[in-house]
Amino acid sequence: MTTALAPTLPYLVFKTAHGIYERAPAELSERELRHVRQVARKQLDIEALVLTAPEAQGVMVPPRTLTDAFQEIRGRYETDQDFADALAAQELDETLLNAALQRELKVEAVLDRVSAKAAKVSELDVQIFYHMHLEQFQRTERRKAFHILVTINPEMKDNTPEAALKKITEIRKRLIKDPKRFAEQALKHSECPTAMNSGEIGDVERGKLYPALDEALFAAKVGELSEVLQTELGYHLVRCDAIRPEGIAPYAEVAPRIRLVMEQNRRKLCQHGWMKELQEAAKKAQTAEEH
Repeated sequence: MTTALAPTLPYLVFKTAHGIYERAPAELSERELRHVRQVARKQLDIEALVLTAPEAQGVMVPPRTLTDAFQEIRGRYETDQDFADALAAQELDETLLNAALQRELKVEAVLDRVSAKAAKVSELDVQIFYHMHLEQFQRTERRKAFHILVTINPEMKDNTPEAALKKITEIRKRLIKDPKRFAEQALKHSECPTAMNSGEIGDVERGKLYPALDEALFAAKVGELSEVLQTELGYHLVRCDAIRPEGIAPYAEVAPRIRLVMEQNRRKLCQHGWMKELQEAAKKAQTAEEH
């Protein structure tokens, strides 16, 4: 292994171990570690091809990009000593880690340069994909729900069944009189974590809430406040604020995501095709040397 590659293999082993097994190399079995090392060495060979390709000429890694990548890894550890110990366990230090990261980022930059040659995704491409794959955009009914909870705790005088029912009933009366007070009442009285977000649960599919809440929510009209509902947690009020009906998602809603996925796929295909050409050229050169 050359000096230039020395920091890279331990880093790739570390990264691959976490990527495949979500564990550090030291925590792997002998079989798992052998597999990780094979994958890392293969990745190292691929990176070497990328970095010696003509497309790598002139590619630079901005210092800020390298700093951000380093800090992202450093941020996973509570103390400098924890960080240093983790690096030492992989035969790395901060200098070697920076070298490995710089190499990795340069490889990514080269691949980005190559993928820029991929065919552009047109509006027609997106429209054709949408209409040819409508089944992928089938969606279930969802309802935007808001919620207030008063829990029952017989050991607390303000949360006995009687007190809790009285409290939630009074809240409901206020909201029937002035629906605009929902956020205020949720923040002031609700014992659900959603209280900090005006009582908003979010977009909910059928069957995701307690049965009593689910039934009330999906029977409600937009803007309708439920009766007082009871579950094992206590007493609830649920309001339906919007209904997204079951059916095919509109083109305008899903088009940006379709375009993004298509662009990503085309870039990957472009990169894979380019890599295949590099590997074939390397094999031919090796065969010519052997003969």
